[in-house]
Amino acid sequence: MSYLTLKDINKIYPNGYHAVHNFNMEIEKGEFIVFVGPSGCGKSTTLRMIAGLEEISNGEFLIDGKRANELGPREREIAMVFQSYALYPQMTVFDNIAFGLTLQGVDEDVIEEKVKNTARILGLTDYLDRLPRALSGGQRQRVAIGRAIIRKVGVFLMDEPLSNLDAKQRVTMRSEIAQIHRETGATTIYVTHDQTEAMTLADRIVVMKEGYVQQIGTPYELYFKPANVFVAGFIGEPPMNFVRGTVKDGKIPFGGNSLDITKKLGAKAAQYEGKPIVFAFRPEAIELGAVEGAYQITAAVELTEMLGDNTNVYITAGEDKAILKIDPHDTPEVDTDITFSVPVENVYIFDGETELVIE
Repeated sequence: MSYLTLKDINKIYPNGYHAVHNFNMEIEKGEFIVFVGPSGCGKSTTLRMIAGLEEISNGEFLIDGKRANELGPREREIAMVFQSYALYPQMTVFDNIAFGLTLQGVDEDVIEEKVKNTARILGLTDYLDRLPRALSGGQRQRVAIGRAIIRKVGVFLMDEPLSNLDAKQRVTMRSEIAQIHRETGATTIYVTHDQTEAMTLADRIVVMKEGYVQQIGTPYELYFKPANVFVAGFIGEPPMNFVRGTVKDGKIPFGGNSLDITKKLGAKAAQYEGKPIVFAFRPEAIELGAVEGAYQITAAVELTEMLGDNTNVYITAGEDKAILKIDPHDTPEVDTDITFSVPVENVYIFDGETELVIE
């Protein structure tokens, strides 16, 4: 039996707003799960229902096989790390980390040992006597994490814990959170709108949109086997390129190029004659020049962005636009034409009406 079970979880507010629709998931002990999606998609609301901070409108939440809908946050043995850190400004780092154990009346000697061990894991040993205002954003976040992990609870919940940090701190803290998870082995549910955090941290990712789960899978599955247009466009940087068109004689136009979908779909392409489809490929999944057997495309170079390890090339083909990610040594001149190829295995085709992938 799974450690955490969410069965048809819904959240409907008194004003009638339906924030989360029929959320279903089984989470194993020790998994690192990331909820990801744009603002307002319901990911934080779902996390707060798991924490007991929001009432579940209907559905059932189980912890280790036992119904937990009516349990308060403390009874669920769950610790939460908030976006705002929520540290006590008048307390030292030591006292902030120890706070939960102090409330429980744990012996002082035990608290000191546990705080020092937690501080060692988090690299905070030299800061235990400082107040939060004397710390950097990354150090404050580590204190907030320390206050959570010292309690040895079954589940850690993290709600956008890195959103207040700068880019460099975020990279550092991502690796630290991954290391903490490996050391503690705790079940962790992490909310973010940043797909890079999701891809680098998660065992499995839940992609949400407008309160609905779009896909649940490993980072590999979401990247290489997206279920629909939304997931395909949300995961990956730069995002996947989409060419929309109506199938005519088994083909759709991309500027002056003709894309034959029978190469990808075979006989199934006939089912989509006269219907809208979405032809898609990732910016990095291309080869420069004409490659036999692949989709060969010629387009105009509109803009280039030299990023060091790669160059983003923005192209136009008629009214259609796309982004290519190429080796910086191959950067083309703006206002020239570029020819590139997309191997058939790197192409995705989605139904233009349902936006679901066509297998």
